[in-house]
Amino acid sequence: MLKYRLITGPDDSSFCQRISDLLDLGYQLHGSPSITFNTAKNSVIAAQALIWRESVAEEHK
Repeated sequence: MLKYRLITGPDDSSFCQRISDLLDLGYQLHGSPSITFNTAKNSVIAAQALIWRESVAEEHK
């Protein structure tokens, strides 16, 4: 299991679903999401970092 993941993609419902699925698996959000605009594709791209919850617990021991 990866302790850190950076998910990127178009800012749409499938991006939100991917993040929701990882939260259900045990990841937690790490920091704020970021967005940028891809002028070539005329679309908004989002990014969200997630970390595995067990790694957070280990850091605070």
